[in-house]
Amino acid sequence: MPYRRFQHRWWRHILLFLLTVATTTDVGISYYLNFLSDLGTRAVHLDWVIARHGLVYSAAVLGILGAHEMGHYLACRYYNLDATLPFFLPFPLLSVSGTLGAVIKIKEPFPTRKALFDIAVAGPLAGFAVLVPLLLYAVHRSTLVPATGPMPPGTIMFGEPLLFQFMAWVKCGTVGEQWRLNLHPIGFAAWFGMLATAWNLLPFGQLDGGHLSFATLGDRSRFLSFATVTASIGMCFVSKSWIVMTVMMLAMLYFFGPRHPQVMNEYEPLGRGRRVIAVLAVVLFVLCFTPVPIDVVS
Repeated sequence: MPYRRFQHRWWRHILLFLLTVATTTDVGISYYLNFLSDLGTRAVHLDWVIARHGLVYSAAVLGILGAHEMGHYLACRYYNLDATLPFFLPFPLLSVSGTLGAVIKIKEPFPTRKALFDIAVAGPLAGFAVLVPLLLYAVHRSTLVPATGPMPPGTIMFGEPLLFQFMAWVKCGTVGEQWRLNLHPIGFAAWFGMLATAWNLLPFGQLDGGHLSFATLGDRSRFLSFATVTASIGMCFVSKSWIVMTVMMLAMLYFFGPRHPQVMNEYEPLGRGRRVIAVLAVVLFVLCFTPVPIDVVS
């Protein structure tokens, strides 16, 4: 029987998606309660309207992640490269997003450098295209509330990527210490999308950034992989939120080695257009990156 491409076990995709909807909706409800209470300064009671808003947060964060992975998937379809549909990953406990993200599995080797480049860059570009209007909407709906004192111990603080800082400055100008930004919950979905974009664009191994660096630099990209994981280990001493990413990269380094899998036609030139897009990917990384993604007030 001939091998059939793009065969999916739909029940797995649907089950994981529904579980992720549940966990992200739960997190979204807590964000909406915090937003409506002006950062906990007034009492708000949980009702079905707030639960519905939690589902809106879920749609936003899964829309960003789904766009990212569908960018990869559709590029695979364009190159007739067998791949799965996205697997969404629920994260129900101690989560700031309700999900660990989403992944697809590419089942065949990349045929050319151009195919590798296009499939790798399609995800971050698609996810970024979705998160920007959501972030604009969230910042527009956000409000300033008076700061009643220092943040209590245990408060989770989110790092602010350059893109978020710029949009917040356009909305509110320079905010003094006597004010705090009460971010609309969809802004947290966009924030997680920026974090996922930045971490995926790290030039390491099997990450999108690793694919892009191999497509542009060839085998020399392994030096970037070593530098990236070394820097990530160092960042763990700056912020514990880097530990998960560092462990994942070390596991990839152990199981797959430092070299990127070869493509079937590795000598194919990329051309000027794709190199310009590679520079654009670096710009996206800078806009979405924050050195301390999550911090806790001590």
